[in-house]
Amino acid sequence: MQINKLVDLNNFRTAPLLSNSQVKKLLEELESNIFNADWITIGIMASSDVRAIEVLESISKKYSSIKFGNLDSIHADGSVFLKGNQKTGNVFVRSENGLGEGILITCQYDEDAQKSNTFGPLPLDFFF
Repeated sequence: MQINKLVDLNNFRTAPLLSNSQVKKLLEELESNIFNADWITIGIMASSDVRAIEVLESISKKYSSIKFGNLDSIHADGSVFLKGNQKTGNVFVRSENGLGEGILITCQYDEDAQKSNTFGPLPLDFFF
């Protein structure tokens, strides 16, 4: 399957391998959405809580306006789903078997008239 736009990822349960040119193209489209959103939520499906936190930290490193607290206090065993909310800075993680791996980013808006959009799954190394 060709992956040229973020919408092309909608049919994947786990993030596909992407070429450097695909990452560049998708990142441009994603950043346009992120910078126009009022805030984002990030979902990370990973094989461990440590890996999920590393991925979340890679996003915070890339974008100084996206910060999260309490990362040292969260823990879950086995495969996990981590959710971070940029607006509140809160992060939660739970054990979750049967998920794929990847990053889901949802652009949120203060105006109810604007519909939130979720993009992904993106590869776990997308922001490194």
